[in-house]
Amino acid sequence: MELPVFASLVLVVAGVWSLVVWPQFLRRVMKDPRARDSAGKATRFLTVHVVLVSISMVWGAATAAIGIMAMAG
Repeated sequence: MELPVFASLVLVVAGVWSLVVWPQFLRRVMKDPRARDSAGKATRFLTVHVVLVSISMVWGAATAAIGIMAMAG
């Protein structure tokens, strides 16, 4: 894969950004009173956010990996 170095760096930075930002967001969501019901069970609010964060982190890792592979190749 051939990309300009700048484009590769943008991909790496974007991927790392996702891997740094999303876990912080999830920590805040987990502390939110809407995350658990009165019995302490996870609500849809928490479930949806866990899915969104998980997908975003997978995309972030893939983006960073593509950027790294482009710089190496």
